[in-house]
Amino acid sequence: MKNKIRHLERGSGPLIAAAIHNGHTVRDELIRKMSISETERLREEDPYTEEWTHIANTRVVGLKSRFEVDLNRPREKAVYITPEDAWNLKVWETRPTETEIAMSLSEYDEFYAEMHALFSDFKHQFGHFVVFDFHSYNHMRNGPGQQPADPEINPEINIGTGTMDRDFWAPVVDRFLHTLRDYKYYDRALDVRENIKFRGGNFPSWTHKNFPRSACAIAIEVKKFFMDEWTGEPDHEQIDMIKSAVKATVPEVLEGLKKL
Repeated sequence: MKNKIRHLERGSGPLIAAAIHNGHTVRDELIRKMSISETERLREEDPYTEEWTHIANTRVVGLKSRFEVDLNRPREKAVYITPEDAWNLKVWETRPTETEIAMSLSEYDEFYAEMHALFSDFKHQFGHFVVFDFHSYNHMRNGPGQQPADPEINPEINIGTGTMDRDFWAPVVDRFLHTLRDYKYYDRALDVRENIKFRGGNFPSWTHKNFPRSACAIAIEVKKFFMDEWTGEPDHEQIDMIKSAVKATVPEVLEGLKKL
């Protein structure tokens, strides 16, 4: 099932996998007004995160670029206007009209209305359910071939749990973290840490506000070590390995739901 803002695939089980920043398209009337290039847009989007949603039977994948409307920000910040809204990037040559902004925000409202309906169904059906909220983040902002960001504060996988009641959801989150950290990634362990770089954006925050004792939304931010963030070139083997690593957590996460 598709519409303008997202792709939703509904399946069995109390797990939803979302990649709401995967999208790259922008409405034609907005593209014509943009100063930012397609390559620059792609660098700040989360390409290939859709691949990881296939670990769940219910999938939510964003189709639109965050530069049209950012589903992981509060509504009043969902449309980037100034460079300060977008990592000091100049997004617009000509500012969008209020009508165009309103159209983008109507897409935002549509998405959250549909998520409310979906999550309400899951609450009714399962009582408790889990949302894997997949994202990726840059660590080579100094340019290609330059020094990466300090790994001490940029883990390979940052797990954001800052918007939930962490104690209540501990049976789920602790099992998730333990399994992911123990996964044999080639011949080593992944650097998985909690709330170091990100604590979770608007999507998990909204989820926990509206479904505080029903939904456990875990923000999974993967550093772009699985791709060249400047060219967009993917390393498909690593993308598949990351998917396998997160997939290994699913049985433990579902077992954790039973402990609540």
